[in-house]
Amino acid sequence: MRAAAAPQSSSPGRRRSKRTWPFVLLLLGPGAALIVVFIIVPAVYGAYLSFTNTQLTGFAARDPKWVGIDNYTYLLSSSDFLSSLGQTGQFVLFSAIIGQTVLGMVAAILLSRPWVRGKGLWGAAVLMPMIVPEVVASLTWASVLSNNSAGTLNRLTGLFGADPTSWLQVVPMVSIILVNIWRGVAFAMIMFQAALEEVPVELIEAARIDGARALQIFRHITLPLIRGPVFLYLLLTTISTVGVFGLVYFLTQGGPGGATRLAAIYIYQRALQFAQIGIGSAASMILLALVLVLGLVYVRLSKVEV
Repeated sequence: MRAAAAPQSSSPGRRRSKRTWPFVLLLLGPGAALIVVFIIVPAVYGAYLSFTNTQLTGFAARDPKWVGIDNYTYLLSSSDFLSSLGQTGQFVLFSAIIGQTVLGMVAAILLSRPWVRGKGLWGAAVLMPMIVPEVVASLTWASVLSNNSAGTLNRLTGLFGADPTSWLQVVPMVSIILVNIWRGVAFAMIMFQAALEEVPVELIEAARIDGARALQIFRHITLPLIRGPVFLYLLLTTISTVGVFGLVYFLTQGGPGGATRLAAIYIYQRALQFAQIGIGSAASMILLALVLVLGLVYVRLSKVEV
């Protein structure tokens, strides 16, 4: 009779994984728990509330009812909500996707040039708005854009004989776009400067020898090579700009006449001022869906072959 085969010992990789998984769980467990408690659970609960008529006051606060897609139907047929989405898109496009991206790229390119003097001073000037608290920045710009003659901007225009202007009333959207650009250029500069350092110098030198100009080098060599970081920045800045609330609320509170009522302010007004938690949650879910679609577009574009 043939002897029974000896039991095979477990592979070294399997034994190693059995020894290391408690250590991995110890390292990742607290972070994963925080994500579940503070992100996943609130998101799931918010999605549930969006299908109810939950309110902070009244009978619906005591006994909320399941209303299905009524909140979504109301919002998608509401001119106020659709207008807030349009204003949010305008705010994101001009302040983040165009303003911060272009100025951040220009700042990163200039600070990477060896002939630029005082890089530390210019870099600190660009980074300063990033470290200023949002409330402090809002109060500062409220003083700059004040409608009386003591406002900083009115003082500057007064030197040329112009009368005091209520900037937050006359050009409210332009004002908050410029303020948000001022706040976000630093982050764009940091990401683009790190990406530019990874571009091989040999390729740029070879292009210069072949007679390529600076704009041609940037368009055909530098920009394709930093496509990934650029779209990563666009994804991050889109997400953060869609959720901008304090800066705009402190300056305009969504006015005048709803001219700067972004989606975040609309959600705040519906959920907390009007106590309509269900409608506010539904508006949040719609905004989340739009951001996810934009994120998928950015990820798809960042993987295009060049």
